[in-house]
Amino acid sequence: MKAKGTWERQKSLVILVSIFPHPGFSESKNFSFMSINGFHPMPSFFNHPPEHRHNAPTIELERVSVAYADRPALEDVSFQLRRGERVAVVGPNGAGKSTLFNVIVGTIKPSAGKVRIYGSGPAEHTCIGYVPQRNKIDWRFPATVWDVVMMGRTAAIGLLRRPGRIDREIVEQSLIEAQAADLARRQIGELSGGQQQRVFLARALAQEAEVLLLDEPLTGLDTPSQAAVLEILEGLGARGIGILVATHDLGQAAQMYDRILLLNRRLIADGPPSQLMTSQMLSRAYGSHLHILPTSDATIALPDECCSDEEMGEGLELVG
Repeated sequence: MKAKGTWERQKSLVILVSIFPHPGFSESKNFSFMSINGFHPMPSFFNHPPEHRHNAPTIELERVSVAYADRPALEDVSFQLRRGERVAVVGPNGAGKSTLFNVIVGTIKPSAGKVRIYGSGPAEHTCIGYVPQRNKIDWRFPATVWDVVMMGRTAAIGLLRRPGRIDREIVEQSLIEAQAADLARRQIGELSGGQQQRVFLARALAQEAEVLLLDEPLTGLDTPSQAAVLEILEGLGARGIGILVATHDLGQAAQMYDRILLLNRRLIADGPPSQLMTSQMLSRAYGSHLHILPTSDATIALPDECCSDEEMGEGLELVG
């Protein structure tokens, strides 16, 4: 009976890993529910995370390319992210933003080039917290908020061990910091979009991540929910946690982030908003998908790729 109980816990953990993706766990690109007869490959819980070379960049990509069925998704992308930097990735739909994030966390292998986290490959690292797009998750699975946030402790706990007092305290504190403590016993599928996003931030905090990757974190959220998520991110940035966020909102990217990566399969430009938020630079990334609207007070840039006014954001007042 003891062995059966252990196997039942192992099955539950595998299923939760399949639903709520975690850096380094699997190379599958499908984060939806998987039955136990077809679960993802097991993560390497028993390997020690690689040592950090603290003089190395937190994230480094060197001439990375990715192709799906010979169709390029990323081409020759190189950049570095240093400790504590806040960087926005902007570009049209299909530019490769989600592919870029999956390459960094190790769920997709590049067809060419190198990805390094603190000087070594992305496998086994737990210092990268990944908050995927909400539409990539099967929210119907009956997991509580507490279960999902505790998933952030999986690598520290190990596969067949129970969470200890320290793990529970870290989960509680993470829920508080993400403004989600009152949701702990709720089913994840019962929550609003903004609440779900805060839960994923809590999971990254429980993981004790040093840098967060957020893929379109505000898409589909109402204004109060967006404000709550941005407040949490601002607090994390103040603590020195690095942030790499994919966003459609050009105005937000210009106002909130130290650097911007303009991406359209290739890295068009990398620099501060004051240099990149010009009609010439944005047109190189967006092409015909960018509308330049002169007004009496300023010139506004709007990408036309989004599905709603909420997703489009408020546009960007160009600097030149």
